[in-house]
Amino acid sequence: MPLVAPRKSRTPDFCSLPSQRVQKYVSLATLLLTLSYLLKSAYDAPLLPHRSCSCSRLPDMSTVLAGAPGDCCRKTVQHTGTATGTVEAIAGVETYIARPPNAQDNTKIIFFFADVFGPLYINSKLLMDYWASNGYLVLGLDYFEGDSMILHHGQEGFDFTAWRIPKEKRAAELVPRWIDAVKQQFGGPETKYNAAGFCFGAPYAMDLVATDWFSAGAWAHPAFLNEDHFKNVKRPIMMACAEIDHTFSLEARRRAEDILVEAKAPYFIQVFGQVSHGFALRGDPNIPAQKWAKEECARAILNWFDHHGN
Repeated sequence: MPLVAPRKSRTPDFCSLPSQRVQKYVSLATLLLTLSYLLKSAYDAPLLPHRSCSCSRLPDMSTVLAGAPGDCCRKTVQHTGTATGTVEAIAGVETYIARPPNAQDNTKIIFFFADVFGPLYINSKLLMDYWASNGYLVLGLDYFEGDSMILHHGQEGFDFTAWRIPKEKRAAELVPRWIDAVKQQFGGPETKYNAAGFCFGAPYAMDLVATDWFSAGAWAHPAFLNEDHFKNVKRPIMMACAEIDHTFSLEARRRAEDILVEAKAPYFIQVFGQVSHGFALRGDPNIPAQKWAKEECARAILNWFDHHGN
C-alpha cells in the first residue's frame, strides 16, 4: 500500500463534463490562441513607416520591399560644375529652383525629392539644371532644413539612424503643404506635374503616382517602399535600379514588378549592372560604368517625362 495517496489531477476530464462547460473551455482556448497569434504578428511585423497618397507617415503592416537608408548612403563622390538655379522659400522651406530657357513656361514641372544629401548639394543641383535646360521647371525642397548629410559626411562617430528618424517625420510634415504651395504659385490649367525621387525621396514619387491629378513619376535606388506603394500605382512610374542595392534587393525588385504586372500599371524598369545604390546622384564620373549609368538614368527620366507629359 502506498505511503502517500496519489494526488488527484486538476486537469478536467472533458468526457465527464457537461457539453456547455466543454464549449466554454474550447472557446477560452481559441481566444488565447488568437491573442497569442495577434501579439506575435505585431511583434514580428516590420515597423517601417508607410506614406499615404497625402504624403503622411503612418505605421503600416504591408510587406517591406525597400528598406531604410544605410551607411553607404552617407558616401558620395562630389561632382563638379556651376549651378544655375536659385534658392527661394516656398511654404517656408528653402527650395532649389531650376528654370527652363523660357523662364515663364511653367507647363511642365518636376518635383525633385532628394536623397539624404538634399537638393542643395551640387550633385542634385546639376541634375535639376540638366532637366531644366530641357524645358522643365524643376523644384527641390530642402526637407532637411539645412541639416542634410552634407554637414555630416565623413563625420566620425556620427549616429546616422538617430539623425534620420526625426528627419523622416519632419519631411512628411513639410512635403504636402510644399506641393500645394508649388501648385498654387507655379501651376496652371495646362501644367503637367512629374516627380523624381532618390533613396529617401523615392516614396514621395510613389505617393504622387497613386493620385489622379499627376502626370508621371520616377525614382532611382529607393528606400522606404512596401508592397502597397506598388499596388496603389495609377500613373506611369519609372524605376532605375542598381545591380547592387542593400535597400532594394533582386527579390524585392522582382516582387515589385509582379505586383505592377498584376495591377496592369504603366511602368518601366531599368537595371544598371556594375553599379550600386546611389549611382544616379553620387556615381563616380571617373569610373566609366558609373558615369554612363548616372547620365543614362538622367536621360531616361527626362525621356519618360517627355513621353507621358505630351
